Amino acid sequence: MSKLKTAVVGVGALGRHHLRWMSQLTDSQLIGVYDLDQKRCQEYADEYKIKAFDSLETLASEVDAVSIVVPTTAHFEIASQLIKAGVHCLIETPVTLNLDQAQELITLAEEHKVKVTVGQIERFNPAVAALTKAELNPSFIEAHRLAGFDPRGTDVAVILDLMIHDIDLVLSFVNSDIKDIQASGVAVIADRIDIANARLTFENGCVANLTASRISLNPMRKLRLFQKSGYVSLDLAKKQADIYSLASSDETVEGFRMPLGKSDKDIIYKKLEDNGADMLGAELASFLSAIKNDPDVAVTIFQASEALRVALEVEKICKESLKFHEEMS
Repeated sequence: MSKLKTAVVGVGALGRHHLRWMSQLTDSQLIGVYDLDQKRCQEYADEYKIKAFDSLETLASEVDAVSIVVPTTAHFEIASQLIKAGVHCLIETPVTLNLDQAQELITLAEEHKVKVTVGQIERFNPAVAALTKAELNPSFIEAHRLAGFDPRGTDVAVILDLMIHDIDLVLSFVNSDIKDIQASGVAVIADRIDIANARLTFENGCVANLTASRISLNPMRKLRLFQKSGYVSLDLAKKQADIYSLASSDETVEGFRMPLGKSDKDIIYKKLEDNGADMLGAELASFLSAIKNDPDVAVTIFQASEALRVALEVEKICKESLKFHEEMS
């Protein structure tokens, strides 16, 4: 298959980066852009010497694949229209506003035989990729995702804006169903929740404690996993992984070795630093490769809808908690 004809729908703060990468990737022939702001659309079309589409219908008739980088409220309407036209789609996270919409996209993608993936970009973080071959069976996970205020994400609560990335990672790390969810949240800037904490308890006993804020002075994206055989600390912002594991004294294992007291075990420490790979570039390249070579996409709509299901439940509990405290004050 020759290069795929691609386009980007939505060229705001994030969409412009999708546009840049679609213009550079080997499998992509970027031919156009679409945005409701036709002036901005034309500016980017001129910059990249591509077509400024004036409608989704026209775009759908000329491209093979698109990035959908618009507010969450418009994800379902745009994605469903493009999928029905046979266009492969990458949808920024969260996939949709609700589970019914996500299920409808699953049905449409199967019916029209197109690839659809969702932008859970942390899956492509080198720190996360470092765990691909690791044997994970965590007993406890702790995540902090703190960011400064950005009006771009305020169409949804912080759970769907930020925490959903850590929910997705936790679901990929823990091979078990969730038994219980506890959560609380605070609305600071407006009516939507800006700070949230969730505690997920799994059937296998693992507990995940997740905190997200979008009004923090000191940004942070860290995730730590504790398990019987070791400890993993991920600095997702620095794309760095610190991995501690146990090994027998006579076992040959790569890493810095530290004897563990009088036992016959050693602590093995490995530090995996940023390899320079761009996460968005890797995500888009994976999407295009799935279309051309027919493997499964990295993040399916079903996987994304599972993260959405948990996120919506966390949001619901946070709202109930917030309402309770407001009534009591």
